[in-house]
Amino acid sequence: MLTVLIAMFALALGAPVLFSRLGRSAFFVLAAAPAAGFAWLLLQLPAVLASDQEALAGPRAPPSVVIPWIPTLQLELALRLDALAAVLCILILGVGALVLFYCARYFKNDDPDVGAFGAQLLAFAASMVGLVTADDLILMFIFWELTTILSYLLIGYARHRLSARRSALQALIITTFGGLAMLVGLVMLGQEAGTYRISEILAGAGSLVGRGALVDVAIGLVLVGAITKSALVPFHFWLPGAMAAPTPVSAYLHAAAMVKAGVFLVARFAPGFSDTALWYPVIFLLGMATMLLGGWRALRQFDLKLVLAYGTVSQLGFLTMVVGLGGRDGAVAGLGLLLAHGFFKATLFLVVGIIDHHSGTRDLRVLSGIGGSSPVLFAVALVAAGSMAGVPPLLGFVAKESVFEAFAHRAEDGPAGVLLLGGIVLGSILTFAYSARFLWGAFALKHGGPRTAFEPVRASFLLAPAVLTVASVLFGIWPAPLDATIQPYAALFAGGGAPHLALWHGLNLPLLLSVVTIGAGAALYLLRIPVERLQARVPSVREAEMVYRSTVGVLDDVAVWVTGHTQRGSLSFYLFVILATAVVTPLSALVLFDAPLPSDFRIAESPAQVVVAAVILVGILAALRADKRFMAVLMVGITGYGMAVIYALHGAPDLALTQMLVETIVLVAFVLALRSLPARLWNREETRHRLLRAALGIAFGGIMAIIAMSAMASRNATPISLAYPELAYTDGGGANAVNVLLVDIRAWDTLGEITVLATAATGIASLIFVRGRGDKRRRADGVEDGSVDRGQEPLHGREHAARTLAARFAAVARDPWLVAGRTLAPERRSIIFEVITRLLFHTIIVLSIYLLIAGHNLPGGGFAGGLMAGLALAIRYLAGGRFELAEASPVSAGALLGVGLAIVSLTAAAPLLFGGEVLESYILEFWLPVFGNVKFVTSTIFDIGVYIIVVGLVLDVLRSLGSEIDERSEADSPVEEEAGPDALVPPAIEGVRP
Repeated sequence: MLTVLIAMFALALGAPVLFSRLGRSAFFVLAAAPAAGFAWLLLQLPAVLASDQEALAGPRAPPSVVIPWIPTLQLELALRLDALAAVLCILILGVGALVLFYCARYFKNDDPDVGAFGAQLLAFAASMVGLVTADDLILMFIFWELTTILSYLLIGYARHRLSARRSALQALIITTFGGLAMLVGLVMLGQEAGTYRISEILAGAGSLVGRGALVDVAIGLVLVGAITKSALVPFHFWLPGAMAAPTPVSAYLHAAAMVKAGVFLVARFAPGFSDTALWYPVIFLLGMATMLLGGWRALRQFDLKLVLAYGTVSQLGFLTMVVGLGGRDGAVAGLGLLLAHGFFKATLFLVVGIIDHHSGTRDLRVLSGIGGSSPVLFAVALVAAGSMAGVPPLLGFVAKESVFEAFAHRAEDGPAGVLLLGGIVLGSILTFAYSARFLWGAFALKHGGPRTAFEPVRASFLLAPAVLTVASVLFGIWPAPLDATIQPYAALFAGGGAPHLALWHGLNLPLLLSVVTIGAGAALYLLRIPVERLQARVPSVREAEMVYRSTVGVLDDVAVWVTGHTQRGSLSFYLFVILATAVVTPLSALVLFDAPLPSDFRIAESPAQVVVAAVILVGILAALRADKRFMAVLMVGITGYGMAVIYALHGAPDLALTQMLVETIVLVAFVLALRSLPARLWNREETRHRLLRAALGIAFGGIMAIIAMSAMASRNATPISLAYPELAYTDGGGANAVNVLLVDIRAWDTLGEITVLATAATGIASLIFVRGRGDKRRRADGVEDGSVDRGQEPLHGREHAARTLAARFAAVARDPWLVAGRTLAPERRSIIFEVITRLLFHTIIVLSIYLLIAGHNLPGGGFAGGLMAGLALAIRYLAGGRFELAEASPVSAGALLGVGLAIVSLTAAAPLLFGGEVLESYILEFWLPVFGNVKFVTSTIFDIGVYIIVVGLVLDVLRSLGSEIDERSEADSPVEEEAGPDALVPPAIEGVRP
């Protein structure tokens, strides 16, 4: 099973490449995947048939695969091929292969979107296989949602059409709503059962059903997912709307696969939970309403696909009632009808696709005489429609006979059973009538109208529906193979005899009901004109689709109102709401739950802490009183450096080092960004609510302090942090518990954080640069003649003039290391800063590498080392401007982020190759010349990835807030090409004056 799934998903990923080389013929290659899966299924059927109710957990249990996934959350990759899954896989794999084969002639060879379509259709087939074979509730839900997403993409294939986009979104919203409700029910059921394994839950269902309302509600929520997916009333309207999809999608998703998922869900839980309180009311009431409404609506449609669509709605209600009936007779009849419906409805949709493809219309009022033009196509449609109508000796008749028999037994229990049987017969009469309407509309020669021009149908185009037609005939005459496949599922139900699928059951009530159905259905078809007049006179009722649209419209209006009143474009307003919420919510919890507070506490542990706190307060007050942005940023920086000193005084050198480096890099970023903002802050005289803001700020700080004190006072167990030093040394191989915590003990957190960091950096760079990442910066060569080396384009305009001016003051023609002498105008240079940079740059780089390597045992690590290296790059930029930065960092920031993430990811996954777990580290001890005995921990490689990512992030900041602003400033401040030595260069050209 797992191999089949992996193969299908892998081929789906490679489908676009196949289509780029083979065109639409690539569908033949894609069809081979489900075809091979179908062959595998046939080989597994003996093992499936050998399983029965007494041997489900024994050596004769159905084929299964269980791979632990997240044991702490009871998540497993558990797959199980029992009889029910096998029946669904017959449709998913068999019909899926035929539909993909059919697509090779349905689509045009030059369709640019056909590659994505093929990949999505095959991925959908794989998701359906995973859904029906999943033996874990959460795994089943994952595949369930995959089918929802892929169906949205397939329905919206013709994205240039509004109707397709609207129908796809409608189907997505409805089925997602049902899926979320189902998820809640699945979690409730799994928690109540103590396991998420479906087979174990069903085995213990007897004890669960009697526990009370919780299980009833859980099953009710699961049924919500089933009725939305299978388009039952009141959610039936999304299925006819989905006919905007290409016909192969309708044939596969809306006849054989996706809409069967809800029916499958009912069938899956019926053996154990059909006695719950909500089961029969939901199944019978909604199923009956859907069956009758869909059949009645099908009689008034003029589009062939809509006739079949409403017929599908009717049949889905029918199927839900039968599989939800319970008992062995309901199980046999339900799965028999499930197979029959998949065969004949997929056939009819494929026939409609051929008619539409060759005639250009699906309007039954326009079509005329196609039966005479294509007798083979007519014969195929006649057999499929006859099976849908329940005409012997076809599979549809065999299945419907079993349905009549099952509900005839239920009618013996009282008036409710009789009413159900009457509804089933009425729904079958409507089915016969719209089946006849379909044949008449598609193939009959209409009086008074011209014969529709119709090209001959190629055999390869007709093959798929013809094969399904043969299946309807073959298994109608000889239903034994299908019956044998169904019986292990029927054995899950207790009592009720041993019903079987058979063409002939003798002269009995089901046969009489079949005769009544055919006779009444034929009469209803012959009276179609009076019926149409009657339908026209019936008062219109507000349809469910209009209710849906009104609801969505109200939600849109509410969203617009809320957005208009909350998203004002005011940063101060947003901060006020966030901070007010952060104050009120925790404070309410502290008061309502009477949270404990410490009985005593100390303001400070040493006079040095008091001094530092006073400095921080001075910085805060100075920042509040500053009237220039630069001064405000510097004062805020004082508070950050003060916190670093606090960390150091508390014996946390790692935190102090990291805080100091972060504060420095942030200060540089702020200063660079301030060049694009006005120098002065807002006019304080016009600022309102100053006291309110001050009170809110003080309240926020106070509530955070109270939460911290309450958390410490609430502790009643030994802190886990006390074990960190020993764990860090024995398991992580390092004496620095902080760094080992980041790269080993809680490496999952670090992996997520650096991934978010790289994503945020990429997003910010894309906003600033729009195209590229600012990597193709000018180097410092070719100043004199305006050209550049290394294949770069010549310099022109403002840039040429500025650098020519700088070159006139250069002491030497070429400076191999610091290029400020040839790229900056004299008034922009600082000789002292350049000398200091020459002295410190390499030292800081070496120090950053030392922090990286020593971080496992001493203060440091990849994050601190990366910040230190970034600080060295910032110094180079400040000393020499954007050309200096380009010389110092010829590597792309995006490449650094990508390489860093790759190293981290490979380090995380590598232990799997050696039988370990993700992010597991190993301690290696060996001897090297000169170094002697070396103890190396593999998590250091993870730390190297973090180091590279941080360097890439800082480089992104320098290039976006530094080099990019420099370049834009030059463009906004032109200088004459022939500027003389005394010409002034605008201050914003390069660098920052130290």
